[in-house]
Order: sequence, then structure tokens, then C-alpha cells
Amino acid sequence: MKKLSQENAPIYEALKAYKENRIVRFDVPGHKGGRGNKELTDFLGIDCLKVDVNSMKPLDNLSHPVSVIKDAEDLAAEAFGAEHAFFIVNGTTAAVQSMIMAVCKAGDKIIIPRNVHKSAINALIICGAIPVYVNPGVDKDLGISLGMSVEDVKDAIMKNRDAKAVFVINPTYYGICSNLKEIVKIAHENNMLVLVDEAHGTHFYFGEDMPISAMAAGADMAAVSIHKTGGSLTQSSMLLCGKNVNADYVRKIINLTQTTSASYLLLVSLDLARKNLSLNGKEIFNKTKEIANYAREEINKIGGYRAFAKELVNGDTVYDFDVTKLSIHTRDIGLAGIEVYDILRDEYDIQIEFGDIGNILAIISAGDRMLEIERLISSLSEIKRLYSKDKAGMLESEYITPEVVLSPREAFYGNKRSIPLSKSLGEISAEIVMAYPPGIPILSPGERITKDVLDYIYYAKDKGSLLTGPEDMTLENINIVEGL
Repeated sequence: MKKLSQENAPIYEALKAYKENRIVRFDVPGHKGGRGNKELTDFLGIDCLKVDVNSMKPLDNLSHPVSVIKDAEDLAAEAFGAEHAFFIVNGTTAAVQSMIMAVCKAGDKIIIPRNVHKSAINALIICGAIPVYVNPGVDKDLGISLGMSVEDVKDAIMKNRDAKAVFVINPTYYGICSNLKEIVKIAHENNMLVLVDEAHGTHFYFGEDMPISAMAAGADMAAVSIHKTGGSLTQSSMLLCGKNVNADYVRKIINLTQTTSASYLLLVSLDLARKNLSLNGKEIFNKTKEIANYAREEINKIGGYRAFAKELVNGDTVYDFDVTKLSIHTRDIGLAGIEVYDILRDEYDIQIEFGDIGNILAIISAGDRMLEIERLISSLSEIKRLYSKDKAGMLESEYITPEVVLSPREAFYGNKRSIPLSKSLGEISAEIVMAYPPGIPILSPGERITKDVLDYIYYAKDKGSLLTGPEDMTLENINIVEGL
């Protein structure tokens, strides 16, 4: 068997051979290479449908890889500097949940920032782990949560020496990075593993002068959304593991929830993305940084907006900043981020990543052209001219310090009843409420519903945020824990 290099793409090569063999299909999927659904084939293309196939010996099996998928995962591990890499086709949500479930069982403690993605909270509900929340730093001017202070993490470790792991978001949606290397050092000194939500950090492994990656910092596991900044298809992700992790056990955990009908479209996109990043990543992300920095500079010239970056670095809660993130504060022009988000889409046909109460985020990649960047800049300038107003009365903070009463699992599975949201003040929530994106809970199961929480929810609804999570999709009612 020949030795593989980063120039190989084993899944891609196997799929090409499959196509050339003109296999007669008596297996799933039922569209039979596109012949069974002309409209779908016309829309997606015959070449796409021909490789939408099921697991078979020549193409390996994601649940138990022994050939081309194993080879592709081994090449990915090498490229990312990990001991092992697992391909995930259920999104990075599944990778985050697998990390936590591989380390924690019911009753185990995990040190975790409260501004985590809902996938982490849902993992706690599923496995029954007990969160020890660390409140992130907060930038009051921008109204955003930051990273975790090293001292706060150390304090949580000292008070909870029986915790199994420390969970870190690196980077945050806004591009904020914690002092990951120091957190890893302290956690390992106290026999705790470090799990990193690195959904927005694929480029850290391949770009120059980037914040440190999870694997380079010595973290034990990292969930990486290759589709976000690495160029694979939506929903494709990787779970990276370091030397302190039993990879065979991790695969068992992954297989508890990952589909047995893995999409080869997603798998081949991971394979080819890894190849492209490994061979061309430096060039790709140098271009990305150049474009993002230009956009940031020009937007700041408009006035009223603040496209923030490394000036936030304080050596602790903002240890580093991902300059590829074009995060823009909008409140000084009297508009919430979600309002600017809506105007850009509805009036200018520009789709950005998200808008929250005070900020917007545009994802920049090497696929962007200066033409689109100039269009974004000019549109923001026009929005300021046409729509800006007095900012008096605007909500200033994104992060609300939670009042935790019960664990997420206790609250979610406990006795509950539905009451009007307007009458829920002081009650204990039995469900998640969040704006999506970014998918960070405003309220988690087990937390008290305070005036600040209600004010935030009503304000977000009024500004047009998509609020998700509750059983009542109108959010007129909310489930609360009964008997407390």
C-alpha cells in the first residue's frame, strides 16, 4: 500500500472510481443516482447526485472506518496536529456533545463558560453532567461577552477539584480568544481535561499569525466546524483528539448519536477541504485577513460604526483576537444589530452571519471578492445616512449573569407547567430561550427568570430577533419548573 500524503484525498479518489465503474444500484438512496427525481437532479446537478451514495466496502463506513475514511481521518489528524480526527456529519453540535459525553457522566462536574452554544447545554441535559459556570468577561461599551479570565478558571478549579474537564470557547462568535495555553496548563496540573469549542477556528491551524489552535495549545479535544471557515459543505465538522484521550471510546460515544447513513457529499467535502487547507491554507487566510482588515478600516471611516479588533486585547479575557471576524458595533447609530442585519438583507440583498442587540458579524473568507466588500461598505454607509437615529433607550448589554438554581437536566426532565411569559418573573425555567444565530442561551433550564432576562427577551422580540428553544414557538408562554 502506498504512503499517503496531504496531496491525496482518499474519499474523493474512491468516489471517482465508483462513478467510473458504472455500478448498477439496488441500494439506497432511492433517487438512484438522480434518475428518480428530475427536478432535484436539475437543481443540484447529475454529478452531485451520482455520488450521493450509501456505505459499501469500496467506500468504507463512517461508524467503523477501516479503509478510505480511516485514511482520510488519519490525513486530517496529521494536518491539524492531532492524535486522532473524526469526521462528523451531524454538524459541530454533534462534535460538542460527543466531547462532553465522552468525558462526563451523570453527576460529574464540568467547568464551563455560561455563554456557550446551546449544543453544550443540551449535552448537559443528555448526560446529566453538572455545570460549574464561569461568567465571561464583559465589554460594557460593546455589550458583548468576552473570554474567561484565567484567575476565574483557576478559582473554579480550586473550588471544584472533582470536576472532570474545563470547556473553553475559542474563538467566540465575535472573534474573542481566551488564554487557552494557560488554561490548559492549569487544568492539566489538576488532572482535568480541556475541551474546546473551536467551531469558528478552522483557520487557526493553517493561517499565519493566527491565535493559537486548540491542538497547539495542548487541549484534549476540539470541535471544529470545517464548513464555517474551512470550505467544506454545511453540517460537516471534525472532532480532534489529543494524546490523553481514548480515541476508541470517543468513537463509541460519537456513534451513539451520529447517523448510520453518513452523507458522502459531506464526507468528500471534508476530505477535499482538508487537502485544500493543507496545501493552500497559508495563502487562503493571508488573503482573508487582508480583505477583513481593509473592510474594517473602511467601515470605521464611515463613523458611527465600530468594527473592532485587536485593540480589545487585554492579556486576559481578551488574550487574542481573530482578525478574520468582521464584527461591527451598531448601537451608536441608534440601530440594533438585528435591525441592520434585516435592512442589509431586505433592502440591499446582502446576507451577513448574524445581528444581535448591538452588533453584526460578517464572515469573510477567501471566496469573497473586493466587489462584494465594497458593496457591504457602501451599504452600511447608506444605512447610517437613511436609518440612523438617537440611541437613547437602547439595551446595552448582551450578557446577563444567570441565577442558577437547578442543573439543566433536573430542570428539563422535572415536573413542569406552562404559564404566560408575562407572569413568569421569579420562576425557574424548564427550557432554553435563545436568539439564533448565535445560539447562545438567554435563559437555560434551571435558571431563574429575572427582570433582566424578561427585558432582554421582550427587547429582542421587538427588534426582530428570531427567538428559538421554547415549546411554545410564539414565546407567549414558557415552561417552568413546578414546585419551586
